[in-house]
Amino acid sequence: MRIPEELRTRRAAAIAVVALIPVAGAALFVGLHQAGRSDLRDQLAAQVTDILERSTPAEHHDHGHEFGEQAGRIVCAVDPFGFDPPTATTTAQVKWVYARHMCAITGPGAGWAVSVRASGPLAVRLGDPPLVRVPTPGAGYPERVRQVIPQRYQEEAFGEFADEDAIEAARQRFALVTAR
Repeated sequence: MRIPEELRTRRAAAIAVVALIPVAGAALFVGLHQAGRSDLRDQLAAQVTDILERSTPAEHHDHGHEFGEQAGRIVCAVDPFGFDPPTATTTAQVKWVYARHMCAITGPGAGWAVSVRASGPLAVRLGDPPLVRVPTPGAGYPERVRQVIPQRYQEEAFGEFADEDAIEAARQRFALVTAR
């Protein structure tokens, strides 16, 4: 018995659709997983930004930043590149955050373009109280970064600040603080 051409075409299309279901499902899972990781990174960035911005200039000095005697408010941008444990899926599960940061200090007459800033990789242990570890600058800096950042994240630690939106948000907060 011969199968009509139209029926063969429909059957082939149905087989193709059924064959693509697992591929589409896997792509959706990967997309949702990546979106979840992105949401977690955004939440961690906000949490670390808050920790850094609530720190006093003296606390910043304790972890290697000197903002001067007339330091005002600290405004930061944070770009997380890793966390421990690496299998964490919620902020409650994260013990350590590894990120690039850039903090600027407001002061008398200081605009964003001329503000005193500190930047680089850091490690933040979440908890009460949180612990901020920043490699001190100067000779031997790369080795001190390697002491603070786990090996699996060291390439990212020496990378560029990737989140321009975080820097722009910090710039806008800086402008709001200095306008008051």
